[in-house]
Amino acid sequence: QVQLVESRGGSVQAGGSLKLSCAASGRTYLYKCMAWFRQLPGKEREGVAYIYDGGRPTLYAPFVKGRFAISLDSVDNAVYLEMNSLKPEDTAMYYCAADRSRCDLSTSYGMDYWGKGTQVIVSS
Repeated sequence: QVQLVESRGGSVQAGGSLKLSCAASGRTYLYKCMAWFRQLPGKEREGVAYIYDGGRPTLYAPFVKGRFAISLDSVDNAVYLEMNSLKPEDTAMYYCAADRSRCDLSTSYGMDYWGKGTQVIVSS
């Protein structure tokens, strides 16, 4: 199995930046891609970005494109999400996920492995 542990999130003011990390352990050779999802209060979990082994391809949800950047450290088995120009509507619980075959931002149901999530709060 694969274990995923997100770094502590945080609170920032609108326009600020925050970088999340997710450390993978266990049978890390099992997954082919990693992704970040988020869940806003009272909403469904939604895909934010994904990245495949080797660093590409990547894909971003339209609401974060140009502001967020996902990256991978294959040596340390970690995935990062750098978030810039944060908005209050980015306030959510952010989850790291990994899949053995493919990543799909349109649904959270297909991902094989999940972290427990980390809270990000953006104040206006």
